[in-house]
Amino acid sequence: MFTGIIEELGAVAAIEDKDDSAVITIDAKGLVADLGLGGSLAVNGVCLTSVRDEASSPPGSFTAEVQGPFTAEVMGETLRMTGLGALRTGDRVNLERCTPTSGRFDGHVVQGHVDGCGELLSRDDHAEWSTLRIGIPNRLAPFTALKGSIALNGASLTLIAVSEPTEPDAWVEVGLIPATLNHTTFGDISPGDPVNIEVDVLAKYTARLLSFGTDPAGPAQSGPAQPAASAETTTLFNSTEPTRQGADHD
Repeated sequence: MFTGIIEELGAVAAIEDKDDSAVITIDAKGLVADLGLGGSLAVNGVCLTSVRDEASSPPGSFTAEVQGPFTAEVMGETLRMTGLGALRTGDRVNLERCTPTSGRFDGHVVQGHVDGCGELLSRDDHAEWSTLRIGIPNRLAPFTALKGSIALNGASLTLIAVSEPTEPDAWVEVGLIPATLNHTTFGDISPGDPVNIEVDVLAKYTARLLSFGTDPAGPAQSGPAQPAASAETTTLFNSTEPTRQGADHD
């Protein structure tokens, strides 16, 4: 589990493309000094598993220039359904280690299981802060709320505006202070760039419970049926299709 507090800006050191996957090596500086084989790191909000050994890494990944190498195998589904597929060598990425039991909980519950990929629609830079509008998949709109939490490229952010249910294309807006812009990849993001989206897990579980129309703590109620989630919400969380894209492990 993560909290969406970005700890470090890393850089893509190497990418080895395979048939339907890729091996990505990140220069994570000192963040992964004690992260061994099987450890977790959120890269732009995607929970990836370390395969940290030279035998499984692309040639040239482990060099003196790469201060802290983190190597992960990324399957094709993750590459297609998140912004990781658009990464190139040298690109900067947001990094967060998993939350220790003794750590502070400064953001919100972030699983590293990306729900979909959106894109930056517009950016308004004000004197002391910036407003970003991100287009999101319509199926995720029911899980967004004004002043609610969302993880964008792994960063825990508060929504300052959301699209209306009647609008044909869903979007959300966030306001970013200079500290966030300087400490994350949002400082140099441009319209059209992909953005990994993970909606609030509490909203997802609420929708899942409502989709059954029964009280999970007791027998089915004899009164009027409970309100059900929308058809596309029910499809998203009841389908047997892989809908929690972005996680290499659950």
